[in-house]
Amino acid sequence: MLDIKFIRENKEIVQEGAKKKRVDIDIGQLIALDDERLKFLKEVEELRTEVNKVSNDIARDQDPALKIQLIEEMRAVKEDIKTKEEKLQQIMEEWQKMMLKIPNIPSVDTPLGSDESGNQVIKSWGEKPQFSFTPKEHFEIGKALGIIDTETAASVSGSRFSYLKGDLVLLHFAVLQMCWDILTNEEILKKIAEEENISINVFKFIPVLPPVFVRPIVQVKMARYMTPEEHYMFPNDDLMLIGSAEHTLGSMHMNKIFEEKDLPIRYAGYSTAFRREAGAAGKDSNGILRQHQFDKLEMEVFSLPENAIQEQNFLVAIQEYIFQKLEIPYQLVAVCTGDMGFPDTRQIDLETWMPGQNKYRETNSADYTGGFQARRLNTRVRRSDGKIEHVHMNDATVISQRPLIAILENYQQADGSVKVPEVLKKYMGGREFIK
Repeated sequence: MLDIKFIRENKEIVQEGAKKKRVDIDIGQLIALDDERLKFLKEVEELRTEVNKVSNDIARDQDPALKIQLIEEMRAVKEDIKTKEEKLQQIMEEWQKMMLKIPNIPSVDTPLGSDESGNQVIKSWGEKPQFSFTPKEHFEIGKALGIIDTETAASVSGSRFSYLKGDLVLLHFAVLQMCWDILTNEEILKKIAEEENISINVFKFIPVLPPVFVRPIVQVKMARYMTPEEHYMFPNDDLMLIGSAEHTLGSMHMNKIFEEKDLPIRYAGYSTAFRREAGAAGKDSNGILRQHQFDKLEMEVFSLPENAIQEQNFLVAIQEYIFQKLEIPYQLVAVCTGDMGFPDTRQIDLETWMPGQNKYRETNSADYTGGFQARRLNTRVRRSDGKIEHVHMNDATVISQRPLIAILENYQQADGSVKVPEVLKKYMGGREFIK
């Protein structure tokens, strides 16, 4: 959520920012409503002050007749207060709804664009593998090796579910363990930061296994509330399944005030994620690229505002380090205004090369939301001088199941087997191929 004072002082910027994100809002209408809100607030406070003053006069006055007169006058004032408070409540509810619909403002370095076609490649790494045969897509490889079974899953659970089996499960946990080893190794993290000239206080991430259920009101505060068609909802329990560990990591510190010395705080949360993918009918329906259920390791950072961009750069550097270790070609993409998330002010995606599809596909994202989520969550920091302000927040993907697709396609062999990346062999019992 943006600060109403900021909105009032920067109406054109906020209106234009929403337009860039393809969000239809009327800032003029919001300002008019806020004027009404402030008017009623002032009137109610003035009437309450009058009641308190007269109540003190009644307590001190010895004249019974005057007391009765004052009490009658105050009864009328209290009725007026009640009427104005009811009106104020209605205004506040409408005001809150409008405030929640205003997206975060894209950063000045975010490229303009109406959709993903406006995204800009800012860096490429790695040599694309050359094959003596026509490379297959991951679902063809997985089916032939018996390690991806979507047909049985479709009969048991429906479309966009899968059974991962055998060596692919071991490969998944090998990648996961490699990532844990990186995120909990201070020396590696310091090396990553130094090589990218990132000047922040570097230490280990705190591992977390977060809940996979979240209250809808908390998801609203996270500003990650996709449409009900996109979420699995349980209205009788006032719960919904998360679409990412970010949703229950970022909300861990609602209504909390950190001390400046305690920031930054960096979490790495592993969970199963659930998405209905209602808007993806017919899109990426084969294999495991776009699933209703998948496992995901996510980073979440709470930091001081002045360090937050550096924190995002650090998270992106960690993502790069992982794929360089896996020796998988990738490109970094600055996500444009029309394609970025509602609460994001700056978004960087990492896309890996998929030879079977002959294109790069997004496997990781790094989202900087500034103080937008923190204001909705009421997550703040007390500075050393006593001043209290909202923290800034970052989240970023470490791995999901999509890197498995990249491994299968980039490391496929002519005989149908898949070579195990060198860095993962020690986690796979030394084996060299999935056959």
